[in-house]
Amino acid sequence: MNRTLLFFILAFIPLTLSAQLERKLANENQPVELIFHAPRHINLLTVEPLDKKSMHFAIMHTFGTLDGGIENLFGLDNGANIQFSFEFALSDKLSLAASRSSRDKVYNVFGRYHIFQQTQNGSKPFSLSLAGGAGVNTSNYDFLPEAAPTFGERTSYFGQAMLARKFSPKISIQLTPMMAYFTDPRPVYQIEGTEQFYLALGFSGKFKVTDRSSLSLQYIPNLNTDLRNNFGIGWDIEAGGHVFQMYFVTSQALNEQYLLAGGNGTIGDEFRLGFNVNRIFATGRKKSDRSWQ
Repeated sequence: MNRTLLFFILAFIPLTLSAQLERKLANENQPVELIFHAPRHINLLTVEPLDKKSMHFAIMHTFGTLDGGIENLFGLDNGANIQFSFEFALSDKLSLAASRSSRDKVYNVFGRYHIFQQTQNGSKPFSLSLAGGAGVNTSNYDFLPEAAPTFGERTSYFGQAMLARKFSPKISIQLTPMMAYFTDPRPVYQIEGTEQFYLALGFSGKFKVTDRSSLSLQYIPNLNTDLRNNFGIGWDIEAGGHVFQMYFVTSQALNEQYLLAGGNGTIGDEFRLGFNVNRIFATGRKKSDRSWQ
């Protein structure tokens, strides 16, 4: 064999091995993706980010309580609360959103910022994101004998941190410290609480059952009021480019402020059927393993 050729072969082998090792180390430092199926998990926002220039569209529904029986089709005949939301990613870390909930006709604007993501090599053991926003109640209160609430008296605000970890390919858990503030929580609003300030700790859990479906869990105990706690259990399914989430939950509320102040039923008869439809429209680059996009 030509000595020059042999020299180049021997020199190329360690370079190739070094490059492979560098790629392997780089891949291990990549973020853990799909901790949850979507940016929404039952009612709560998650740490799941959007790619830059992509948009998340969600339709959320809750119905009446199951104790209405077959006569009311287990709550489906009772008034539904529906929320539409649009979230657009300005970057891989920052996204802005707007939503409208039919309960008190609340319009919300909010943002999510992803501080860091859990990495495959464990250098960052969990993902951390922040979210916050403001809303306004736009219901018509002309029927009141007194003056209707002003714009400022109709406003409410929320803030939360989201800490999540994917413990295994099957199990993901998120803790969500949350707060909500109502400028003027009047009895005519569709909330049970009478306080201005609410504090809660949300819990989200996912147990992956198949490649495209998971059992989901939600628990939101109030920390500074005697309101009953929010509990939900459901099923997430990836199908046809969407994530469908079907669940039973104790609250009819859908936006963050009303989740904390809106009141809850009890587990069992006062469960409500609910479902979400999630769709991400990717106009920028895509993450290769987001199979449901």
